[in-house]
Amino acid sequence: MKYQPINSELFIKNRKHFTSAMKPNSLAVFNSNDIYPISADSTMPFEQHRDILYLSGVDQEESVLFLFPDCPNEAYKEVLFVRETNEHIAIWEGEKLTKEAAFKTSGIKTVLWLQDLEKVLFEISTYADTFYINTNEHYRANVETETREDRFTKWLLAKYPAHSVAKSNPILQGLRSVKDQIELDLIQHACNITEKGFRRILGFVKPGVWEYEIEAELLHEFVRNRSKGFAYTPIIASGNNANVLHYIENNQQCNAGDLILFDIAAEYANYKSDLSRTIPVSGSFTDRQKAVYNAVNHVKKEATKMLLPGTLWKEYHVEVGKVMTSELLGLGLLDKADVQNEDKNWPAYKKYFMHGTSHHMGLDTHDYGLLHEPMKANMVFTVEPGIYIPDEGFGIRLEDDVVVQEKGEPFNLMGNIPIEADEIEDLMN
Repeated sequence: MKYQPINSELFIKNRKHFTSAMKPNSLAVFNSNDIYPISADSTMPFEQHRDILYLSGVDQEESVLFLFPDCPNEAYKEVLFVRETNEHIAIWEGEKLTKEAAFKTSGIKTVLWLQDLEKVLFEISTYADTFYINTNEHYRANVETETREDRFTKWLLAKYPAHSVAKSNPILQGLRSVKDQIELDLIQHACNITEKGFRRILGFVKPGVWEYEIEAELLHEFVRNRSKGFAYTPIIASGNNANVLHYIENNQQCNAGDLILFDIAAEYANYKSDLSRTIPVSGSFTDRQKAVYNAVNHVKKEATKMLLPGTLWKEYHVEVGKVMTSELLGLGLLDKADVQNEDKNWPAYKKYFMHGTSHHMGLDTHDYGLLHEPMKANMVFTVEPGIYIPDEGFGIRLEDDVVVQEKGEPFNLMGNIPIEADEIEDLMN
């Protein structure tokens, strides 16, 4: 891995919190992700399943974690299975986890080779009444591929049909949404790498540059700082491209007078950052562009103040909508009649700001979090309002990542990344 080792204390605490929420005499199972094929002998780069990573720190394929806190055999209360390595594998694929390295990474004392899994499972299943299976229940999930986790669950329930079944996901949604300080430090590190990339392109952008050239500059800066690269597919959208919310082609030339909307960020140690900025290709905003920019920035600042313990996500977005409506009236994009006659299910401001303002962030860009539950301290949220005006040929989005505090306003993990319009202009010139 490119990243520095993570303190195993994080994973020990995560497992303790998870097992304390399990039913008596229950066994939870977590699998690594597959390495997905492309065609012929080509594969996609491996990305670890975030749940087994969260509970063990193991960032390797073909790994399985058992958690059985009530197991009468002390050695099997926590078991980590990893692929047996040898000299041949080391030569062709690179170094894999040894049992000693897996223990050092995870803090799990019982580390066995994967071929022992069925034997151990048969032994301890006789003590268990319930299996916790790990299903993907994220509110944005739309998965058509059968995962390694899915295949294992089908096999497990077919082989042991007499056991009760419970779900790990509701427990993980609650746990993963509230970050440990070690996690906050890792997210901060990802944000710091993102800052380096953004400052680099402020001195690089000029009329005639291509969107993909900017993408290359960012990737260079991210990887040279121990990131795998982008936390998600980057958006580098000049001119009217900014009005396509998920524009990822990044293949157009940037023209004088246009704006470029960036939604780009680095990951570090599988933890994400998520940044949006909008800058002028020529180094200066027009008066109209700056007016819209400052309106978006104002909404972002006001929205950030609302992210407090006890706040409900749905109500928060209603309040942000009111602030955005006021700004759009001031810009002349809406009039009072638009607001008076609006559909309450699709308010007038949605014509220019059609997406949500905030989402949980952590191991996933759109991280776990139960949206019907009140916000808590140490949750990490994005704040990302935008105004999109196709008729005027530009769109503006601004986004930072913030940590909800016990008291007072959230802490901005991206507070050092330039955002004020005048500062952007000064740095570009």
